[in-house]
Amino acid sequence: MALHPLGALAQGAAAPAVPAVPAITASLPQDLSVRAMFLNADIIVKTVMVMLLLASVATWTILIAKAIELSATARAVRRSIATSEGDRTLTSHRTRVGAEGGAAAIFCDAAAAEIKLSQGADAAGTKDRIQSRLHRIEAALARRATRGTGVLATIGSVSPFVGLFGTVWGIMNSFIGISQSHTTNLAVVAPGIAEALLATATGLVAAIPAVVIYNVFARATGGYKAELATLSALVQRLASRELDLPRTLRAEAA
Repeated sequence: MALHPLGALAQGAAAPAVPAVPAITASLPQDLSVRAMFLNADIIVKTVMVMLLLASVATWTILIAKAIELSATARAVRRSIATSEGDRTLTSHRTRVGAEGGAAAIFCDAAAAEIKLSQGADAAGTKDRIQSRLHRIEAALARRATRGTGVLATIGSVSPFVGLFGTVWGIMNSFIGISQSHTTNLAVVAPGIAEALLATATGLVAAIPAVVIYNVFARATGGYKAELATLSALVQRLASRELDLPRTLRAEAA
């Protein structure tokens, strides 16, 4: 007579063995901080993040250096414009700004040099040559003011793509790890994906400040160029007046 399965168990029959669940959690990383994810990341992902961090350092370095430079030069130009209202001739204005130097002194020296070279020539032609000289100097000073801002534009436009490359590479490695471990357990997959996404986050950290700082400097340099144009026009007026004044009045004005 056949026994019921429960009866067999009651009589001491052994129960079928249940396969043990592998202790996956024992091998998982317990620290998922930013530092730990960086240290556990693939060498390519690490390289990408280091490059982006260096780009971020360059962004803040340019911010400090250009802010100091633009602040000093723009303040000197505004001071020269404000103090030149009482000057009658180019010579008197050059004497006033001689101690300070800067853009005003450069403009005055260029105009004075052209006047000296054009002695005995037609005054109208001399004025045109002075204008040509000052326009060239104005363009050179404007280029100097924008020096370094191109790096910000490059960092702001390229960093997200560099970070995305690191993320794609890290996710590829995560999928390779999934195929090798023969498991799709989220606890196994998540750390690798988190490390990969850290590269994109680093790219955004480098790109966003670079774009904002670039736009701030673009507005600041635009205002500086306008002030340079004002100063150039002022020096041209002083040079024109000096050329038109009689020699005796010119000496008195100086």
